[in-house]
Formats: sequence, structure tokens, C-alpha cells
Amino acid sequence: FLGSFLGLGALGAPMAANLLAAGVPLTVHNRTRAREAPLVAAGARGAASPAEAAAGAQVLMLCLSDGAAVEEVLFGPAGAAEALAPGDLVIDFSTIEPERTRHLAERLAAQGIGWLDAPVTGGTEGAKAGTLSVLVGGEAATLERARPLLEVVGGTITHFGGAGAGQQAKAKIGRAHV
Repeated sequence: FLGSFLGLGALGAPMAANLLAAGVPLTVHNRTRAREAPLVAAGARGAASPAEAAAGAQVLMLCLSDGAAVEEVLFGPAGAAEALAPGDLVIDFSTIEPERTRHLAERLAAQGIGWLDAPVTGGTEGAKAGTLSVLVGGEAATLERARPLLEVVGGTITHFGGAGAGQQAKAKIGRAHV
């Protein structure tokens, strides 16, 4: 896989570092560009925009703050979707609204691009250790294609159903812990 990772916060940065350490060629982008520096020093390629990061990537991974950020990174100015090609895959590790997830998956499917919503639990320690629980929504065949990458970041990968199902499962877990 040629990978791209956007969103290098408390979870995204260690997830991207684990992918790099596992030998995944990675291009990285973050709004706060300084967050890219440690990963670039470890062998990643930095990119000036989501579109630049997605260009040539077979798998685009996102770990962003909310649904609005995911939509902006994909479809806003210099958005990643314009640089993706049919057959590419987006894996969204962000925790966002299930309805927005389904909408984004449909927009990408119209371009021939696959989608997995894969919100995670396990916190920053799990992200650093590569032991996150990954709650997956999307087609089973797409999950199997992405499994080698998911196994780098997660210790437990659970498929809950179609697009949005991973987000629904995460929402239920969140409500259970309130």
C-alpha cells in the first residue's frame, strides 16, 4: 500500500508512526504543519494540502476532530477527494456522526472510491502501543483489503456492518460510559 495519513493529533501521530515503523510508505499532512516534522524525520513525506497528500496514495487514512473537519479535508478547497482515483480507499479513524459518514461514503462511492469508518477506542496509550480497538463500518471485502493496515494500529478489529455502522457502535460505547 502507498498510504497517506491526515490528522496528526494525540491519536493520529502515534498511529502514523506505527504504520511507518511497519514499513508502510506514508505521506502525512496536518493543519498545524509542525506536527508533521517528527514523522518526516522518521521517513514520511510531508504534504502542503490534503489533495497533495492524497495524490498517488492507494489508501487515505484520516484521524480528525469532527465530522466537519472530515468533510472539509475530503471535499473542501484542495480536498483529498479530488486527488483520489477509482479503486482507492479512505479509512476514517475519526469519531463522527453516522449519518455524515454514510453521506461521505456515498459521495466517494460515486467516484469509485472505497470507504471504511473505523473509529477507535483505547486512548493515546493504545495508539502508541498499536493496540486500539477498531470499530469498522463498510463492506466486508473492503475491510479484508485494509486489514493489514488496521492490524498495525489495532489489537482488536470488529466489523459491525455497512458504512456508518462503526460510528454507530462507537456512539453506543460512548453513551455506555457517560
